[in-house]
Amino acid sequence: MALFRPRGHDDVDPFTDLLFNALLTFTFLFLVALLLLNPPAKTGIVDPKAEFLITVSWPDGNPNDIDVWVAGPEGEEVSYKRPQAGLMNLDRDDRGMVNDTQVVNGVEISNPINQEVLTIRGRPAGEYVVNLHYFKTQAEGGDENVDLARVPVTVYLAEVNPQLKVLFYNTTVLEKEGDEVTAFRFTITAEGNVTGINQLQKSLVKGPGKS
Repeated sequence: MALFRPRGHDDVDPFTDLLFNALLTFTFLFLVALLLLNPPAKTGIVDPKAEFLITVSWPDGNPNDIDVWVAGPEGEEVSYKRPQAGLMNLDRDDRGMVNDTQVVNGVEISNPINQEVLTIRGRPAGEYVVNLHYFKTQAEGGDENVDLARVPVTVYLAEVNPQLKVLFYNTTVLEKEGDEVTAFRFTITAEGNVTGINQLQKSLVKGPGKS
């Protein structure tokens, strides 16, 4: 098989021909390598972005433990006991000041923020119930600890896509350990829209058949 020879250069020696064809081969292999390093995106990859965001927060530095519980259309529930069910995910379970410190370069750093975050990564139709539960108080009795035991809890529901939109925002005061309130309920229609936001009470933590 004859090597490729540039037109008009019949007097070029064979060694130059060899170098020229080697250069062409190297260039071809380089282009193939670039294609292999950037393969086409695979189909079927799940995009983990959320459709709805539920955030529960209470005062920074408050040592009390507040939990969020959410029940979905099929009766599935998400809480610290079961952080994932269907398309609902408890992304952050906050226990007040417990486990809120870490050592970085020999220095203990405290995170005073109290916040639980739950996401819904789709729009399954039906009603959702969002409850707040006062799991544990760090106040140990006495009139001087009354204010420490009472916890104002702020909760909001936001629609993330196609743009961030706050659908509900409210603050509720939990008076003592064991209190449970329905912060809000809402319904996602078959078309994916949110409607029927209300505060009709329903127990999730201590409902029928629960201890």
